[in-house]
Amino acid sequence: MEQQTVELITQMVLQTINRMGEKSNGYQVPVGVSARHIHLTQEHVEALFGEGYRLTKKKDLMGGQYACNETVTIVGLKLRAIENVRVLGPVRKASQVEISATDAMKLGIASPVRESGNIAGSAPIAVVGPKGVLYLNEGCIIAMRHIHMSPADAMAAGVKDGDIVSVKADNERGTIFNQVKIRVNDSFTLEMHIDTDEANASKIKTGDKVTIIK
Repeated sequence: MEQQTVELITQMVLQTINRMGEKSNGYQVPVGVSARHIHLTQEHVEALFGEGYRLTKKKDLMGGQYACNETVTIVGLKLRAIENVRVLGPVRKASQVEISATDAMKLGIASPVRESGNIAGSAPIAVVGPKGVLYLNEGCIIAMRHIHMSPADAMAAGVKDGDIVSVKADNERGTIFNQVKIRVNDSFTLEMHIDTDEANASKIKTGDKVTIIK
């Protein structure tokens, strides 16, 4: 290969690496590590906790959501269980369990990576409460990593609702997260959500900051 060709290829590779390191307006985003949790319909709340039961608030979260005092046990196909799974409110139109890949392996289920709310054809799971047992034919997912933003944040970062971006953590692991979905809503506080597996592997904790890259 001619020297000129080698130099040209080298230059192109370096340019690509430099572009990967560029930041979108230097826009940084705090991280929230999302532990396993469950969303329930009112019907399923009553099936698990008793007729007429209403969820009780433990702590407010963003977008009108809140962590509840209530917890449940989830059981996979191999009858392996995970206890103390937090219920999030308010009630929804469809019940949904969000776990990590490690949780899925422990439970013996094949949970797909999905955006929250997209549960069609997802993994089945059993849920045990103090007053009853619920079997979901579908509804157990591994949540797609995503960033919550207000419209002002989206404008400042140069992104829009539904965009897929890459995000870099400038720590000792130097992790780059691809396939991060932008979610924009007036009620959102700026935060990137990753699960416990991703946080542990990249040595990131809640409150750390990452940067959107191009």
